Amino acid sequence: MAKQMINTPNLDELESGPWPSFVTGLKRLAKDNDMMVDLMGQLETSYETKFGYWKGGTVGVVGYGGGVIPRFTELKDENGKPKFPEAAEFHTLRIQPPAGMHYTSDLLRQMCDAWLETGGSGLIAFHGQSGDIMFQGIKTEDVQRSFDKFNEMGFDLGGAGPALRTSMSCVGAARCEMSCYDEARALRTVINNNLDDMHRPSLPYKFKFKFSGCPNDCVNAIQRSDMATIGTWRDNIRVNEGQVREYYNAKGMNTLVNDVISKCPSKAITLESAAKVDKSNAGLSVADLGDGNAMCIDNKNCVRCMHCLNVIPGGLLPGKDKGVTILVGGKGVLKIGATMGTVVIPFMKMESDEDFEKLNDLARNILDFFAENALEHERTGEMIERIGLVNFLEGLDIEVDPNMIVHPRTNPYVRTDGWDEEAEKWFERKQAAAA
Repeated sequence: MAKQMINTPNLDELESGPWPSFVTGLKRLAKDNDMMVDLMGQLETSYETKFGYWKGGTVGVVGYGGGVIPRFTELKDENGKPKFPEAAEFHTLRIQPPAGMHYTSDLLRQMCDAWLETGGSGLIAFHGQSGDIMFQGIKTEDVQRSFDKFNEMGFDLGGAGPALRTSMSCVGAARCEMSCYDEARALRTVINNNLDDMHRPSLPYKFKFKFSGCPNDCVNAIQRSDMATIGTWRDNIRVNEGQVREYYNAKGMNTLVNDVISKCPSKAITLESAAKVDKSNAGLSVADLGDGNAMCIDNKNCVRCMHCLNVIPGGLLPGKDKGVTILVGGKGVLKIGATMGTVVIPFMKMESDEDFEKLNDLARNILDFFAENALEHERTGEMIERIGLVNFLEGLDIEVDPNMIVHPRTNPYVRTDGWDEEAEKWFERKQAAAA
C-alpha cells in the first residue's frame, strides 16, 4: 500500500503561478513511490524552516572514485531517527551522455525503465551543467546494481568531486549549418584519453571541457568551462545572394537596416550603392539586393558575433577556412566571481587526425598544469588570475598573442624592470621556433 501523501502547503503554492512547476512532477511520481512522498515531506520542512537538511558522505561503485553524489538526511525525529526514512538516502548517479546529446526514443524509454527497475526515484535531469544525465534519488544499497544496468547499456559514470567532469558538445556537425568542426569527435578524443582523471578524483578542484561548433556557443562553453573549444573561421563570410535577396524582399529595407546592419557590434556591415562597390576587394562579402543597393561585410572588422548569420540563416554562412579558438578559465561564481574564458589559441585547424591529437595534447597539458599549480578549491580561471596569464602561457609554452588581451591598457605608465631579460627569452623562443 502506498504511503499517504503529506500535507505540503508551501509546495502547493509553487503550482499556483502561470508556469509549469516541478512540484506537479513530484506529486505525480509520489502516487506510487514512497521515496517521493518522503522527499516532498523533507522539502516542505525546508521551506518552513528555511534550512537545508542534506549532508554529504561516501557512496560509490566498484572501481570508481567519483560519479555518485551522496546525499543523506540530517532531519531527525524525537528518537534520533530520520523523520522521512524513505528519503533518508537520496543519492544521484551522474551518467555520461552521448556526444551531442543524441538519443533514440527507444533508448530513452529503456533508461527510464532501468532507473525505476533498479530502485531509482524516477527523477531524471537532462542534463546537468557539466552535461551529465542526472539520475536523482536512490538508496545506497541500490547504487551498484543501478550503475551495472546502465553500464550494460553502454553508459559510463561521469565526474564528481575534485575531478575532470563530464563534457558537453553541441549537436553541431550532425544537424547545424553553422558548425565549423566535428564537435563530437573532439569531445570523445579529449574525454576518452583522460577518463582516469574523471573516475579517480585527484585534482585541486573540478575541471570542465566543453565544445561548441560556432561562436553561438550553444553549450555555454565560454562562460562555464575551464577549457572551451569554439568553432570559428578566418576567411570571409560566405554569401548566398539569392537567399539574402529573398530575405530583403520579404522583410524590406527598414528591417534589413534595423535588424541586421545596425546590430553589427563592430559596424562591419554597410549598405552601399551596388554600382560603386569594389568587388575586387578580397576582404569584402557582398550581397547585391537587386534594387541598386548592396549589403557589404568588411570581414577584417568582423568579430564573429554570429548575429547576421542567425538573422539571415542560409543567406550568410561561416567561411570555408574553418577551425577552432581555444579559451581557458571560464566558470561560475566562486572566489573571484563569474569569469569568461580567455583566448589562449586564437586559431587552429581541426580536420586531420594530427589536429585532433594536437587538441588532446593541449588539453592534457592544461589539465596537468592545473593539477600542479592550482590551490585547493580553486578553478583554472582563479589560478590564472592569481599567477598571471603570462606565467600560465609560459608554463604551457604558448606564444603571447594580441588576441589574448582582455581589454586595452588604461594606464599609460609602464615599469621597464626586467624588460631586457624578457626580450632575450622572446628572441630565444623565436630562434628555437625557426630552427
